[in-house]
Amino acid sequence: MEEEVLRGEVMNSNNWFRSAAGLFLTLVLTLSCPALAAQKDSKKDAKEETPQGTPVLWKEPADIASRDLFLGPGGEQMKPDLSQVVWESDGEGGYSVKWNVRDGSGKKWVAKLGHEAQPETVAVRLVWAAGYMTEVNYLVPCVHIVNAPKPRKDVERCEGNGFANVRFKSRPKGMKKLDNWSWNDNPFKGTKEFEGLVVMMALLNNWDLKDSNNKIFYMPAGDGEQGELQYVVSDLGATFGKTGGAITHDRNDPQKYIRSGFVEKVEGDRVKFDYHGKDSSLFDNISVEQAKWIGDLLSQLSEQQIKDAFRAGNFKPQEIEGLTYEVRARINELHSLNAPSPAPTPAGTGQGF
Repeated sequence: MEEEVLRGEVMNSNNWFRSAAGLFLTLVLTLSCPALAAQKDSKKDAKEETPQGTPVLWKEPADIASRDLFLGPGGEQMKPDLSQVVWESDGEGGYSVKWNVRDGSGKKWVAKLGHEAQPETVAVRLVWAAGYMTEVNYLVPCVHIVNAPKPRKDVERCEGNGFANVRFKSRPKGMKKLDNWSWNDNPFKGTKEFEGLVVMMALLNNWDLKDSNNKIFYMPAGDGEQGELQYVVSDLGATFGKTGGAITHDRNDPQKYIRSGFVEKVEGDRVKFDYHGKDSSLFDNISVEQAKWIGDLLSQLSEQQIKDAFRAGNFKPQEIEGLTYEVRARINELHSLNAPSPAPTPAGTGQGF
C-alpha cells in the first residue's frame, strides 16, 4: 500500500514536472518568436537598405525643341501591348480608381481611371519636356480589361464594357520606387531648378501639392557606377482645372483653366502667382530670375508640340486649341518678365470654346 502511494506521488510529481516543462517551453517559444521575427525583419531591412545614388531633379533638355510630346518620355518602344489587358489587383488608394494590370506582353502597368487620367497624361509630357524627372505614361482612349471588377466609383465607359480614357503608367526596367520626398525639405530647395518646378505647378494649376504625391526612384547605372535617386512629382492628376480650397478647386476643366489667373504681379525681384491650393507658401519667394529661367526653357516648345501633349491626353479639338493658347500665354508671361513694353496678352483672357 505504501508502495502504491509512493508510486502515485512519483507519478504526480512527474506529471507536474512535465506540465511545468511544457509551460516553460511554450513561454520560451512565445517570447522568442517575436525576437526571431524582428531578426528576420532586421535582416530584410538591411538587405533592402536605401540604395546610394546621386539626387537628380532635372537634366538639361538639349533636345527640347524636338521632343515628341505625343509619345512622351516612354516613346514608341514603351507603349503598352493592348492585345490583351488583364486586371490583377487594386492599386493604391486616392481620388482616382487605380488598378494593377498586365498587358499582352506581360508588362505590369498601373491603370488610372476617371477624371484625372487625361490632365495627368498632358502634365507629365510638359514637365518632361522641361527636363524634369517623370514616370512613363500613355492615355488609352478605350480599353477592355479582362477580369476587371466593378470600379469603386463611376467612370466613363466605352464600347460596351470597355473603359474610356485610361492612363497607363509604368517605369523603365530596373527603376525601383523608394520613399516620398518633401516640397519643403529636399536637396534642391532654393535652386532655380526646384523653383522652376514650383512655377510649373502654377502653370499647370496643380493645387494638390502634398508630399505623398512625390516619389524618389532609384535608377541603377551601368558599369558599376553610382546610380541616380530621381525626384519625381508622381501624381499630376489635379491639373488643368482651377486652383482653390477644398470646395472651390477643380481638375480637368479646360474652361476654368483658361479663365484662371497666373502671374498676379511682380514686386521688386519677386513674382507673385495667382495660386490657391495646398502648400501655397512655396510660391512666397520665387525670384524673377527663377521664373524667367523656366519660361525661357519652355519658350523653345513649338505650338505643335504643346498641341501634341493635349492630343496625347485625348482632349477634344476645340479644347486642344483653347488649352494650347492658354499654356503658350503663360509661357510667354514668364519668358517676358522684365521685358520692355508692350507686354504679352496675359493668361486667363482666352476666348474659350
